[in-house]
Amino acid sequence: MRKILLLLAVTIAFAQAQSFDEYLQGFSYEEPKDMKINTQEMLELVEMDSAQVIDIRFKEEVEAWSMGFAKNIPLNELPKRLAELDKNKLIITVCPHNDRANIARMFLHLKGYKTKYLSDGLVGSAEYLRGDRAKNFIIKNRDN
Repeated sequence: MRKILLLLAVTIAFAQAQSFDEYLQGFSYEEPKDMKINTQEMLELVEMDSAQVIDIRFKEEVEAWSMGFAKNIPLNELPKRLAELDKNKLIITVCPHNDRANIARMFLHLKGYKTKYLSDGLVGSAEYLRGDRAKNFIIKNRDN
C-alpha cells in the first residue's frame, strides 16, 4: 500500500512539475498584464459580483485588520480549501503588498482557475478606500 501511495505522490508531483514547465515555456510579455489587477478594477468587479477576493494572509493578520469583502483562506491552507472557491468567478488573491498573493495566483492558475493578484496590495486598497470612497463602496455593496 505504501508503494502505491508513494508512486501516486511521485506521479502527481511530476504532473504538477510538467504543468509548471509548460506554464514557464508559454510565458510571454502579455502574461504580466493578465496576472495583475489594481484596487479600482478589483472593486468594480466586486460590485458587479463577478470576482471572489481571497485574502491569503494568516488568521492573526486578518484578525488585526481586514477588508470586509474578502474571504480569508491562508496561503498554507489554500490547497485543502479549493472547494470554497467559485470557479465561475475571477479569483483575486490579496495580501498586504503582493508577494504571497502572487504565489497563490500562480498555484490557482496551475489548478485551472481564472485568477489575478492585487498588484497594489491590501495596503494600497486601504489607502484607496478612505473617507467617502469607503462610505460609497459600503453603501453600494450593503445588499450583497
